Amino acid sequence: MLLDTGPLVAALDARDASHKRCAEAWLVLVDRCLTTQAVVTEACHLVARGRASAALPVEFLLAAEIPIVGLDLQQHQYVAHILRRYADLPMDYADATLVALADAHRLESVFTLDRRGFAAYRRANGIGFRILPEA
Repeated sequence: MLLDTGPLVAALDARDASHKRCAEAWLVLVDRCLTTQAVVTEACHLVARGRASAALPVEFLLAAEIPIVGLDLQQHQYVAHILRRYADLPMDYADATLVALADAHRLESVFTLDRRGFAAYRRANGIGFRILPEA
């Protein structure tokens, strides 16, 4: 399962409106997640903007043993294609890396708060994503 930025940040910030829902979902989903370096970068920035340590998301992911995946050249070329394809939404780089990772690892589910984006995104086979936590 893909891990997006929103649930990671929400789980780390008790003041976040989605904190309780995401923290509860972690109990069930944490051992099935993997994410990208772009998501981690985005999470570190958002957490630091909220006055917490930028290291917090990295430490959390390491403690939970969630793989942080880097993309190769071919996957980055696909990311550029995806970004052009969804420019009207708009799609950000972190989301594009998750879609590329989904295709590379044949993943169907995403742990995200970005329901609008991930409801619109399609994997290379044309099939959409299962979005968790469910609304």
